[in-house]
Amino acid sequence: MHGTVGFANRLVLVGASAGLFLMAHGIAGGDMPADAPATGASGTPANVYASRSADWRNGALIYQVIVDRFAPSADLEAKRHLYPDPKKLRAWAEKPKRGQFLPEVQVWSQEIDFWGGDLQSLIGKLDYIADLGMEVLYLNPICKAYTNHKYDAQDYFAVSPEYGTRQDLRALADALHSRDMYLMLDGVFNHMGRTAPWFADATSSPDSPYRDWFYIGEQYKLGYRAWADVANLPELNLEHPKVRARIYGDEDSVVQGYLRDGVDGWRLDVAFDLGFDVLAELTAAAHATKPGSAVVGEIWNYPEQWSPAVDAVMNFHALAICDGLVSGRISGDKAGRMLARMIEDAGIDPILKAWLVLDNHDVPRLKTRWPHKWQQRMLQVLQFTLPGAPCVYYGVELGMKGGDDPEQRGPMRWNLVTDENVTLEWFRKLVAMREDGVALKVGDFRLLDSEELLAFQRSTDRTADTRIVVANPTKAAITEVLAVRDSKLMNWSLLKDELGDAEVRVDAGTIQANLPAHTVWVLKPVMADTIEYTPYKRVP
Repeated sequence: MHGTVGFANRLVLVGASAGLFLMAHGIAGGDMPADAPATGASGTPANVYASRSADWRNGALIYQVIVDRFAPSADLEAKRHLYPDPKKLRAWAEKPKRGQFLPEVQVWSQEIDFWGGDLQSLIGKLDYIADLGMEVLYLNPICKAYTNHKYDAQDYFAVSPEYGTRQDLRALADALHSRDMYLMLDGVFNHMGRTAPWFADATSSPDSPYRDWFYIGEQYKLGYRAWADVANLPELNLEHPKVRARIYGDEDSVVQGYLRDGVDGWRLDVAFDLGFDVLAELTAAAHATKPGSAVVGEIWNYPEQWSPAVDAVMNFHALAICDGLVSGRISGDKAGRMLARMIEDAGIDPILKAWLVLDNHDVPRLKTRWPHKWQQRMLQVLQFTLPGAPCVYYGVELGMKGGDDPEQRGPMRWNLVTDENVTLEWFRKLVAMREDGVALKVGDFRLLDSEELLAFQRSTDRTADTRIVVANPTKAAITEVLAVRDSKLMNWSLLKDELGDAEVRVDAGTIQANLPAHTVWVLKPVMADTIEYTPYKRVP
């Protein structure tokens, strides 16, 4: 503004314009039409946000755990016999290291190094996960398997004995539900392990009833088809009706049985390999068994068209864009356009359920991949503000490091859980920001026009929910005027950064962003609770 005279003149003009509008529409005084629908900034009806909020899958905070590596067993000696040679049981303080290929068992030595965590020890740490503000616990595979990663299932219907039993899993689900949390399992249904009884029977005789459950024959270089040509991972024949029935089609199938045990959903390993038809059938079976359950696919592709075959994808496309942003390979304005196009193509509702992943068991940890603190923090802010469900890999909140497999799968560093851990303090701040922001969980996404910055808005039908995110990934300070795309955000409103001390004022639907290098803002409207004058008295 330019002084009180200019402000007063603007008020007169605004008042006159409003009066003409009201008269033209037959509206007396300041009364709004009784049937005027409440909408968000992008025109979405208000009841849609309530419906989105009621669905636990939208914008959920997810915590990923490898059971073997999360919490030390209370009685490790009693289960030492479960790790026969050549398996190795490591001390909790040891870090995973790459080893050598073991021809006799057809796996790498690091695949059979164990740390001894189990479901009971995990249950003992649920308060920690809940206190972090996490809403969903996602477990890497827990079914009976030969390796530590368990992507080589021997028996889908049994929990690996190193972890416990199906009863222990039910107890975990009950303990989570008592905390208003949810449980998701990792479903590995494209392939099994070479030591699976089904496969052993199939390869032992041409007359085996399981023979056509796999792809077996001389035309395959291994004598059978294996995922990514890994000998330990023979692929299942998902074109076979009996295989589909056993995995997800029958009442006593893998997918349906675990849902009845209290599990709330499935993350599907290499879901892109399953194909649209299998995914659609599996998702339909899950929803019929447990309405509102979640099916999320590990799909590294562009997210468009994968829903409704699955409820959502793991959004690696968004991760690639964000990585490009902090690496300098993608400019802020281009990153914004790419994200906006992705959301437009895939649809906001599947994207709200999509998992926003920064790191996991397949890629180096965040702190190792991006050595600069500003890169780590900018990525985490985007993970917590873009549409989707942030999926947090255990230990990220503590600043754990780890390179390529198996280094990123190290045991949880419980010694880092201290009040002095600044990384943990920062993480809690992100969670608090997310909990305070309904729009960050279920709001619409609107890109803001920019020349160099990444700038976008999340909003619902309530102005107080609006959040404006502005990121400067460059090494120079940038000043830009941005148009705010929210008709209810009043002139001269104050916006404050939730993660710092920056403040800006709205001027005729614009803001001037003066961002230092390597900085990201999350701007929130300051809504005064007052009986005095406020321009928001008749605007939600």
